[in-house]
Amino acid sequence: MKLKASLRALRILMIAGVAALGVSPSAVRAETTVTVALVNDFASWNPYADSTAQMYSMWGQIYGDLVAFDTLTSEFVPFLAKSWETDKSDPRIWIFHLRDDVKRQHDGKPLTAADVVHSIDRIKHDQRSVQQDNVESIVATEAVDPYTVKIVTKTPLAPLLPYLSEVSITGKDLYDQFGADADRKAPYGWGPYTLEDIAIGQRMVLRKNPGWPGIKAENPDRLIFTRIREDEARITALLNGEVQIAMAIPPHLAPRVDAAAGMKAVGVPSVEPMFLGMNPKYKPWDNKTLRQAVAYAIDREAIIKSVFQGQATMLDGPIGPGQYGYSADVTPKYRYDPEKAKQLVAQAGYPDGIDVDFFMSPNRYVDDLQSSEAIAAMLTKVGIRAKLKPTEYSVHWPRLRKGLVPFYYMGRGSVIDPSPMLGQYFETDVTPRLGYSNPKLDAILEAERREFDPAKRKQLLLEAYDMIQEEVPAFFLWRINSIYGISDKVAFIPHSDERVWGTDMAVK
Repeated sequence: MKLKASLRALRILMIAGVAALGVSPSAVRAETTVTVALVNDFASWNPYADSTAQMYSMWGQIYGDLVAFDTLTSEFVPFLAKSWETDKSDPRIWIFHLRDDVKRQHDGKPLTAADVVHSIDRIKHDQRSVQQDNVESIVATEAVDPYTVKIVTKTPLAPLLPYLSEVSITGKDLYDQFGADADRKAPYGWGPYTLEDIAIGQRMVLRKNPGWPGIKAENPDRLIFTRIREDEARITALLNGEVQIAMAIPPHLAPRVDAAAGMKAVGVPSVEPMFLGMNPKYKPWDNKTLRQAVAYAIDREAIIKSVFQGQATMLDGPIGPGQYGYSADVTPKYRYDPEKAKQLVAQAGYPDGIDVDFFMSPNRYVDDLQSSEAIAAMLTKVGIRAKLKPTEYSVHWPRLRKGLVPFYYMGRGSVIDPSPMLGQYFETDVTPRLGYSNPKLDAILEAERREFDPAKRKQLLLEAYDMIQEEVPAFFLWRINSIYGISDKVAFIPHSDERVWGTDMAVK
């Protein structure tokens, strides 16, 4: 690749320059590398061709987003935009003021409003984009001047920032020059790390951008993200020193990491709610009574205690403590009641029980196969004979996005503000992931997005939670603590949203 060759040439020139100054190349600080083991796939060079929390985070540190969410402070913070405000006379209008101190990797081009306009337009129209729902509410984007962007939404949209925190900014000039090949020929962005290489399905390699404002010498020079799906293999790689950070450590294996010399297991509360999706477009999931039976059939406390070793918290509704709009007043609250579940199965029209297929993707989430097996067994005991259908994630996720999976176990990552998730899964025709449609819920979700008063908006969100709990197109289960295995050679404080950035690390 030309990019690789250029980087090699640059390093040779740097060494030659050091030698010309009379300094031995061996005296130059050795390049530092941190390797991170994770479970997600690397599907494409196209930053808009994936919509997982992990990949949003990856592309964000390469290309840069307008804003970022700091899970340590629970606040949206500037990233490529230094400030923003809504128009006092028309809350549909947002004004973003861009930073003038960031230069693009490799060529030094400043970020401009034209790049932001291009990126939002590309997300909408790129044939490979799967992120259209992030910008679906935006009807116009305008470059007011080189460093000012005006974004106009269809209706007043209080939770616009969560959507924009997942919008990577790519270069208009590069796309004009190379078209879709720009992602491979010139993957240059305004983030703190540059993209060096991707091996589809295997790894992603990043290199520190020395021109990024605030970049530190102790931040690793190179980041390697390698896909290791199996839990044991991921931990073995950590203990052997092949990786310095291992994500998604199963709770029952965390003590093994803690017991190893020079290692520690660090857990943080997750912002990823896990749930069972029951698509009403498919029978028997059009039957609300049967969906409610599912909610009573599952002993979540037992699964949390046994499978997750207590490293998870039960959910009553779509979100939990620490997420925007959380309320303990959600109703109804489902608790394990197998006798009631059996009664509801019969009441739903299945006195002899019913056979259903239950889909999940093994090794995508922590202990997902074990928890899914437990769920299937509990459902079977009340007459919902669930046949587990483990499916490779590269097959499962595209089918689910198209609305082709009737009953499934799933998580929704990076739920800071719940509004984007509620729209994706429960609002009519936003995405086909769940196939649920309810005009009353649509009206509530539209109203909460238009409400800029926090107290009033949270009350509307509570009404939405209650309706989802009553209708149960999805039954929310738990949030699993995110456990990271970390070598003592790296200082790193994990985030609850799967953000693993080199700027958050210091190599010792």
